[in-house]
Amino acid sequence: MERNYSLSLENLGIFIIGFFFLIFPVFFLTVTTDAFVLPKQIILALSAAIGLFIVALRAVSQGSLRLRRTPFDLSLLLFGAAVLLSSIFSVNRTDSLIAFVPFLFILILFFAVVNLSRSEKSANFLSFSFLGGASLLSVFSLLTYFKVYILPFGFTKNQAFTPFGSSFDQSIYLILALSFGLYLCLPYLRRLAGSNFSIPKEGIFPLVSTALLLAGSLITLLIVLTIQKPNILPFGTGFQTAFAAISQDTGRVVQGFLFGSGFGTYVTDFTRFKQATFNLNPNLWNLYFFRSSSFILEILATTGLLGLLSLGLLLYKMLRRKPLVLPFLVAGALILILPFSFLNLTAIIMILALVSSYEAAKGHKDFSETEIQLVAFQKGVLALSENSQSRGSQKMLPYGFMTLVIILLLVLGFLSARYFYSDVLFQKSLVAASQNKGSETYDLQRAAIGTFPNREAYHRIFSQTNLSLANNLAASVPQGSSPSAQTQQTIVSLVQQSINSARITAQLSPASSISWQNMAQIYRSLIGFGQNAENFAIVATQRAIALDPNNPQLYISLGGIFYQLQRWDDAIAQFQIAVRLKPDFANAYYNLGHALEQKGELELALAQYQAVRNLVSNNKESLDQINEEIKALEAKIGAGKAGAKDLGEAQNQPPLEVNQPEAQLPPQEPPVKIPEPGVTVTPTKTPTPSPKPNL
Repeated sequence: MERNYSLSLENLGIFIIGFFFLIFPVFFLTVTTDAFVLPKQIILALSAAIGLFIVALRAVSQGSLRLRRTPFDLSLLLFGAAVLLSSIFSVNRTDSLIAFVPFLFILILFFAVVNLSRSEKSANFLSFSFLGGASLLSVFSLLTYFKVYILPFGFTKNQAFTPFGSSFDQSIYLILALSFGLYLCLPYLRRLAGSNFSIPKEGIFPLVSTALLLAGSLITLLIVLTIQKPNILPFGTGFQTAFAAISQDTGRVVQGFLFGSGFGTYVTDFTRFKQATFNLNPNLWNLYFFRSSSFILEILATTGLLGLLSLGLLLYKMLRRKPLVLPFLVAGALILILPFSFLNLTAIIMILALVSSYEAAKGHKDFSETEIQLVAFQKGVLALSENSQSRGSQKMLPYGFMTLVIILLLVLGFLSARYFYSDVLFQKSLVAASQNKGSETYDLQRAAIGTFPNREAYHRIFSQTNLSLANNLAASVPQGSSPSAQTQQTIVSLVQQSINSARITAQLSPASSISWQNMAQIYRSLIGFGQNAENFAIVATQRAIALDPNNPQLYISLGGIFYQLQRWDDAIAQFQIAVRLKPDFANAYYNLGHALEQKGELELALAQYQAVRNLVSNNKESLDQINEEIKALEAKIGAGKAGAKDLGEAQNQPPLEVNQPEAQLPPQEPPVKIPEPGVTVTPTKTPTPSPKPNL
């Protein structure tokens, strides 16, 4: 009876994990801020947690802890430890630890699969579920490409729509699944190539699904090459930023070398260490990259030497299998040459677990099952062993294992549930904002932050929401009249919350240039309203520049603050830096020309405008704009001057404009006292300001 109970537990676990394999590629939700990756992470967490719990429950029912060993255990354990250490020592620790949790569930899933799949039948079920899910994804992509839309959502009625959110990521997933399908089909393909043309029933599904995967891979690659071309970081830049991240991180050279910048935080490496020559790329210069040129380079940058060595050990274990396993070869090649998403990494671990299950079912000695026991020495020290003379106390080990599993799952489950619920709330707030419902947006965002207060993006967007509400409330006061005391207090309260949220953002992600840019934008909007807002805006922008030193747009922003303060020489100096960093940046010349014109250096200003004209000659709207300004300036100085040096036509340029704050609250006399960027802020629940205008 005990054996039947254990077998029932195993079958339940196999069914749940198989169902997860089936729906994973096609599952998405519209109630989360990320419709594609986060929902897949949630079902991964659920299936992995249930699988691990069933393994522990089975051990208790059997009265012994029997675990399967694989050649990949040590390398996966070391890789997981390297990722965890990189998160603990990360420059953006909170962001990195949040990224680590889904990765931990991937490792748990591997452990659950190899310990629950104990027969060829269960290995076949899981493998067919994996191939079935990938085949559903292929069929869906084929139908969508030929404009057969089967889903009712408007945003899915697009040739390039994919449940992955990215055709590039989907193509990698399908290629990995195709390689696994071919691995399963090889025995049947050999039969077809020989004299025996018969195919057993169990071979039909792998052959059909592999054919579908081939078609899906080809159509997805066609979409990638024609409709939805991905922006991939050039390999030279990825190589340079990776090695700079582990060797040039001032103040943390040892941590950077060993642990990198922190798992999941590659964008900080990109902004801090990219070279100025990156600005010469006309299509990519103004983009932020959250992934490196290849997964191996991203791991080097974010997890350091330890992460690289542990991943290298895993690849070595995979590629030394005899005979060579095709999906391992494909996975190793893709890891070296392409950037990976979380979904692609999950696919590799799935395949690793499935191949291990097949090898174990075949009785391979490297995939044997071991009973873990405790051995008591004379001084009471405990150790692990495969054999023991005493069995009396061994039943305690499964209960201890169950206790650890329950504690781990309760902690991870509590945090994950709050994270997911907060994300649902925040998505509702974004919907409310799109409908111009200011009060509802405010309340939902505050509730989301209260549920899970450690997401940098929540505070960043909430800071902008508060500023927008304050600005709209100030604008609602009739011109020439003074706001009521209640309205004034509400405006001040919203401004204070905006600043606090911006500063919490910078505390959660101190090495993120984006966080400091947000803070600078908040302070700049308060110039004239808050005490020392202009100085705080300058300090925050300078901090953003320190974290993204070769970004010409940040120097435009800093020059714009000086321009707003009529500090012409300081503004000119910043605009000139932007010109040097990107010699074909039309807006840099445009802002430099305006600063020179305001200073009275008209001929120098005219030269900048003429440079702008050369750069925007292929943009009629910008060309007409600059021609009018050149004509007006020439009238000021009395004659036309020689044209500027031809810099060629610039591509991928923003519209011409003198840098201005996105919002500007009316001046306040006396200015309101506001906190400076460096003061520590403790998040508190602030009463909802009333009235709350629409966004």
